[in-house]
Amino acid sequence: MLTAAPTASAEDTEREAAALFDRISDDPVLLRVFLRDMPKGGDLHNHASGTPFAEEYLSWAEDRAFCVTEVPAAISPPPCEDEGEITAVGLMRTDPALYAEIVDALSVREVLADVDIDRSGHEQFFGSFDRFFPIVSEEPDRTLASIKQLAADDRLSYVELMFNPATINQYTVQSEDGDWDESDLDAAFARFAPEIDDLVEAGIQQRDKTEREAAEILNCGTADAEPGCDVTVYYNFYGLRLLPNEQLFRQLALGFALIEADPRFLGVSLVQPEDDPRAIENYQLHMRMIAFLNERYPSAKVSLHAGELTLGLAPAYALRSHIRDAIEIAGSGRIGHGIDIAWELDSRKTLERMAEERIAVEINLSSNDIILGVRGKEHPLNLYRASGVPIVLSTDDQGVLRTDMTEQYVRAALEHGLAYRDLKQAARNSLEFSFLPGTGIWKPGQPGTPSPTCQSVASRSCRALALFSPKALLQLKLEDDFEAFEKDIAGWTIAQPE
Repeated sequence: MLTAAPTASAEDTEREAAALFDRISDDPVLLRVFLRDMPKGGDLHNHASGTPFAEEYLSWAEDRAFCVTEVPAAISPPPCEDEGEITAVGLMRTDPALYAEIVDALSVREVLADVDIDRSGHEQFFGSFDRFFPIVSEEPDRTLASIKQLAADDRLSYVELMFNPATINQYTVQSEDGDWDESDLDAAFARFAPEIDDLVEAGIQQRDKTEREAAEILNCGTADAEPGCDVTVYYNFYGLRLLPNEQLFRQLALGFALIEADPRFLGVSLVQPEDDPRAIENYQLHMRMIAFLNERYPSAKVSLHAGELTLGLAPAYALRSHIRDAIEIAGSGRIGHGIDIAWELDSRKTLERMAEERIAVEINLSSNDIILGVRGKEHPLNLYRASGVPIVLSTDDQGVLRTDMTEQYVRAALEHGLAYRDLKQAARNSLEFSFLPGTGIWKPGQPGTPSPTCQSVASRSCRALALFSPKALLQLKLEDDFEAFEKDIAGWTIAQPE
């Protein structure tokens, strides 16, 4: 889909880029070369702690003189005095076999290598976070810098990052509510409300510090600034499904209050395995918690992991309505994963509603393959597209999954038949259906169809939007980047091998 009133040369170069893409669409290596350079807009489903790679965590552990253990293979805080603990300093040189074992434990590398291990991809993925938590919790600045740099390498201009200030998480798990009654959320909120403002302010100060330190790591504002400095980051707060319900309620309450107080925080999500029996048992209550809090803090957007389920992991009754309930009860404006849609009751009505209300689905191809075993034609990506539901491609947990955004685009082409213009639309969708503040350049929910202000993206009225709208600024940058990319890639000559 073209922008309004493009020049003849822009039409020609887009057509040439699309034709080149068609010629190489069955070659994964050539596709990666092509798509590596393609502008991709934003990543809307990205967990902060799961994005850096295991090798980065081991490097940070070495810098801090942290420890590693072989059984279980993990990173642990100093001093390295417990049985089985050794220092991470120099580990790559002194014990490369153990170093490799730690990398395997902190990622799904063995699953990808098809090594015969006694754990499923699901177990390996979700089990990895506790193994690197001791170091990632100490390095929020390097984590953020890594995320921005990885995004820049992948031609992303925006990341909507799932992140919580540590002070809020720490308070959540340390506090108890002896009078908790899930049938009276008003009373539970009233008991907790006096503490909210101070905790939120501490979280804001912590994020200020992390952003300053990440900018220093990337040399932002200097002649040696790294490309990651140009990546825009906003945040979505998350609640942990497997916490006791009273703790999750307080965690979510703090998240909603943080969004109301700090414009960098935009939305709310829920994380941890949706197939866990505790998550299944409490799913309806969790939806009601979010609806309750959103009434009190209306600035918050909601994007829920929903339908990250298969019959192999969960009982049939758990697949009846999680996506529908996320939309109808919790008011979710986007859906993360959405894998079980074909198993849900009244799924056609849910799809119709998502299409009509422009509720986008965040597609995580590598994640769904490794964690759920859902790939190729078993994946509902094309069901959503055929139903008119907007889709965006995202990485989920790039480092743990050993993937990147380019691979998601390659897989979408190879496994699901998306053509160049389909992928270009997905990139536009990623900014249109983000929670970015401000007016966009397209008709709402219709990326590629110009708004009255932007009948031409080159017009003065359209460019003026970027002065006060973060969404318009990034959308216009994406269009400029597309034009430059298509002009460049159209000149790529691929000779036939001799």
